[in-house]
Amino acid sequence: MARQEVTYEEVAAAAISLQEDGTRASIDAVRAALGTGSPNVIHQHLIEWRASEATPPAPPSAEIPPSVASALGNWAQQFAHEAGAGVREALAQSESDMADLLASSQQLEAERNELRSQLTGMTIARDQALATVTERDEDIQRLTVELRNARLVATEALVGKAKDQLAIEGKNEQLVDLRAQIERNVASQASVSDARLTAEMELIGAVTARDNFEAEIKELRARFDASNAERSALRAELEVLRARQ
Repeated sequence: MARQEVTYEEVAAAAISLQEDGTRASIDAVRAALGTGSPNVIHQHLIEWRASEATPPAPPSAEIPPSVASALGNWAQQFAHEAGAGVREALAQSESDMADLLASSQQLEAERNELRSQLTGMTIARDQALATVTERDEDIQRLTVELRNARLVATEALVGKAKDQLAIEGKNEQLVDLRAQIERNVASQASVSDARLTAEMELIGAVTARDNFEAEIKELRARFDASNAERSALRAELEVLRARQ
């Protein structure tokens, strides 16, 4: 006849009896107390009994001890200070960069004003040089007309004197006067030629000065444009730094 397995009630009663006697309710102890039973069945019944007998442990207190709370507060303050150190340093660096950019911008502004002043002065000098060239052109034209008139006068005088010489041939005194007049006319013509040559040389010098002024003005304008471009770049960087703050 097959052996009948022990029941839950039997296993539970044996386990309670063992506990009351101060003995641990193990599988072997329960089986020995019952005198029968499969270890697997007894094990299953013990698990069920232990689950019914077990009382849930009391939840731990959620209150933070004062010492832990104080340490946690100190840690939070230290963490906030250290975490903000990088931001404060970046802000200080940004403010320093802004100050440098403002100083550079002011310096460029002063340089631009200086270049503008120099450009104005060079423009005035160029206009004066152009006025001098125009004046020299007028002098050359005037001297050219005077030279043409002097040559005409000298030619007419030579023709007249030649006629007089033919008319009074043999008169040495008149020949001497005629020769003197011709020499004076020639000397006058040479003086006019020298004046014209001097005016032409002055014109060449004025034109050269004008070209030099124009070259200097171009250079100043290039520097002025470069200064404006650099100042615009500095302003853009300043705006970026302000936007970051």
